[in-house]
Amino acid sequence: MSKKDNGLKSERILDVAEELFAMHGFDGVTMRQISSGANVDVALASYHFGKKLDVFYAVFNRRAELLGNTRREVLRSSLQAASGEPQTLEQIIEAFLLPLKFAQESGDPGWKNYMALLAYVMTSPVWSKTLMENNFDKHVAEFIKALKVIFPKSKEEDLHWCYHYVSGALALTLAQTGRIDRLSGGKCHSSDFETAYQRMIPFMAAGFRAVCEK
Repeated sequence: MSKKDNGLKSERILDVAEELFAMHGFDGVTMRQISSGANVDVALASYHFGKKLDVFYAVFNRRAELLGNTRREVLRSSLQAASGEPQTLEQIIEAFLLPLKFAQESGDPGWKNYMALLAYVMTSPVWSKTLMENNFDKHVAEFIKALKVIFPKSKEEDLHWCYHYVSGALALTLAQTGRIDRLSGGKCHSSDFETAYQRMIPFMAAGFRAVCEK
């Protein structure tokens, strides 16, 4: 088997695993399901990645670095684009909500699966500490620093609580549970990231101002 074929099979295994983990979580997926979906032998999937835990890490980390770094770059570029003018709260929130834009603008359907997986990890006490700490948490200080410029008189704990609320809203939206579809009688769709993105920015900005401008 050529290196190219090996690479394609590895990506197919990760794509299938990403979709299954996003839908069923870590405990609800087996290596046999992953290999069957990728149309490869279980032995080949194990050869490429090892145990199911290794596959889970590989799936999560595959897009995490790109997403985390791009999010930080967007935050910094909006600061530079201000040309001496203060960076706006809305610009900071836009950078934080980058996952929604990634999912809606990318031609890769795997991004929506990854966003649901990200929501699963964000809301898990176990996986959040293991995976979020190593991939995303290290960038949070930069967002808090930017928020301090907007709200210089705010208590730091207020900024962190607001950031926490924003993270929760983002996680629920990324999870695409379909609940808003049912509650709204079909008027809203959990897969409609574009509409969610547009509404979340003013909603979150109002929340920050209500708490942090006291």
